[in-house]
Amino acid sequence: MVAVITAGGRGTRIASVDGSVPKPMLPVAGKPVLKRQVEGLRRQGIDRIIFTIGYKGGQIRDFFGDGSLFGVQIDYIEEKEPLGTAGALYYLKDRVKEDFLLINGDLIFDVDLHRMMDFHKERHAAATLLVHPNDHPYDSGLIAAGETGQVNGWLSKEDKRGWYQNCANAGIHILSPRLLDKLDAPQKTDLDRDLLKPRIRSGEVYAYRSPEYVKDMGTPERIAQVEKDLRSGLVARKNLCRKQRAVFLDRDGTINKYVGFLRNIDDFELIDGVAERIRKINQSGYLAIVVTNQPVIARGEVTWAQLREIHDKMETLLGEKGAYVEDIFVCPHHPDRGFPGEVAEYKVDCDCRKPKPGMLLRAAERYNIDLSESWMVGDSESDMEAGRRAGCHVKRVINVR
Repeated sequence: MVAVITAGGRGTRIASVDGSVPKPMLPVAGKPVLKRQVEGLRRQGIDRIIFTIGYKGGQIRDFFGDGSLFGVQIDYIEEKEPLGTAGALYYLKDRVKEDFLLINGDLIFDVDLHRMMDFHKERHAAATLLVHPNDHPYDSGLIAAGETGQVNGWLSKEDKRGWYQNCANAGIHILSPRLLDKLDAPQKTDLDRDLLKPRIRSGEVYAYRSPEYVKDMGTPERIAQVEKDLRSGLVARKNLCRKQRAVFLDRDGTINKYVGFLRNIDDFELIDGVAERIRKINQSGYLAIVVTNQPVIARGEVTWAQLREIHDKMETLLGEKGAYVEDIFVCPHHPDRGFPGEVAEYKVDCDCRKPKPGMLLRAAERYNIDLSESWMVGDSESDMEAGRRAGCHVKRVINVR
């Protein structure tokens, strides 16, 4: 696998820290960002790297040379003038013949890239974007995707927003070389606007949702946070090759105020203080994952689209307070028949409806979770039983209904 690292930007927002070096060469916890990236790639067996360089790129070339001192092979594409976020990829046409990684040069990350590549290949994608929730979705580019990961919407920072998925583009991509066919000359090109967004309609762009650690060096405050996370070991612990710990959260009566069967989005309201508690879970390194029975789908009272909008409202309200959930697992089933408008395919006795543990087991498989080190939190005995059957610790919350 080839990794292409874009390292040509000026980094104007971060120049106050050290304007004498290009942004990707800023030292973080005593080591330049690019060196951390190269070492991380090498640990995963990725030993061919191409840097696209521009502003003060000579410093990068002088530091890394041909890569031999770092156990990798490094080549360079030098922009004589700024070519945007994708213009320099034109020069890859004769160099790369297989799917490749494209990584922003200002990121600190620790991601199981082979797992991401497997996801990409299974879907025969033209582009796969690593996406994740974050604590500032209101000023992030956000991706909307369906259950399979196929992207169906893309909000730029400046776009008008209603309720939205907290699903931010993290700056790590896997691209097919067939995308390069659109580049006819080395000219200024925007990766998102010119290459990726036009492919959404053809169903070739996918979002790989991951809870792994990815942060950019956009502000002095983020650098300080990353240095803290590196020293505590959090960055390495979040890699999905390592066992994760999770707090599984029921939805109705645990996150939002209980109103019986919630059918109307206007009835969704966060419980006071719940965002602050979820933010503490986020900061602890545990994954916050929602597992919710929604028989209103089987009963024909709420559509999948309406449920998605309710969850978008939940993610938006949490995000406004700096909190997020990593994923939402839904059981749409109901075993009893006889409701007007019911959906026959969901009227089954499933293995995911709590108190059965199916949703927790699915989450554990997807995110490599150690259930014995995880918790189930909910407001009903059904939640507690699901947690016990999955092998989790349990904690019941008491809310006035």
